[in-house]
Amino acid sequence: MTSIARENNVSVNTVQRVLGSCSHRFLDSYEYLPAHLAFDEFKGVDRQLHFICLDGDSHQVVQILRTRYKKNLLKYFGRFSPQARANVRTVTMDLSFYYQDIVRACFPNAQIVIDRFHMIQMLTRSFNSLRVKVMKTLDKRSRQYQLLKSPWKLYLKKFDELEKVHPRYNWHYKDCLTQAQVVTEGINTSTTLENSYNLMQSFIQAVKTGNTQKLKSLINCKDQIGTLMHKTLLTFKHNLTAVLNGAELAYSNGCLEGFNRKIKQIERTAFGYSSFTNLLTRIRLEENQYTEKEPNSLLMTA
Repeated sequence: MTSIARENNVSVNTVQRVLGSCSHRFLDSYEYLPAHLAFDEFKGVDRQLHFICLDGDSHQVVQILRTRYKKNLLKYFGRFSPQARANVRTVTMDLSFYYQDIVRACFPNAQIVIDRFHMIQMLTRSFNSLRVKVMKTLDKRSRQYQLLKSPWKLYLKKFDELEKVHPRYNWHYKDCLTQAQVVTEGINTSTTLENSYNLMQSFIQAVKTGNTQKLKSLINCKDQIGTLMHKTLLTFKHNLTAVLNGAELAYSNGCLEGFNRKIKQIERTAFGYSSFTNLLTRIRLEENQYTEKEPNSLLMTA
């Protein structure tokens, strides 16, 4: 604020007063909601998680709330007219269960869409945990241990993107191998690890191509794949319709992840915010959405 005051030849109090008159609402009417919404949260004031909602088409902020508690979200979206809530067609989110409850309670015509990134992230984390578990059963001086440990990032890449022509020497396992050879030999250490890797790669490919039939068969896989990956597939099975929507429809939470990164940069530049209102004001200024309106009472009480 001092820098703004110095650049405009006014006092800091004047800057604070002008910024204080900025509206905290991103939508000025409870009679309209975009057809496609995206839900997420970000860490803000006092390391609390704040709820954020974006328009899935224009990527404009719909609202940011102080908390992400279910009762506060139901209270906020309950203020919109039935026509506005009926206009919502899709809501994109991660695998948070209470977000799904909110969609079912507030948006009668909306489809729940699980973000593709979060699905693949859950699957790759499950595989990575299994890789570490198998690795710890091996002798640290063995070739198999070194193949699973040092080039661990290769196991998380798409197999089609691995180098298959030009081998490179690695002093850990003291051999000259291509990336594809490293991964192939590494997963052959365990049948469970090999099955899990093949399932992960097939799942990524099915999501990329939108092949919902293939996804169904993978989610119902009966192969030996390890406990954690089995739990992940069970989670997908319990949310099957939303998971298939995530692969089939074009909407994702990519816009939200990018916006959350922008908010983190705002907080980092200011060395953090102690006031939620000031944080909202700064976000509105960054988005060129400054308007002099009365503040949203829900934001002040949430």
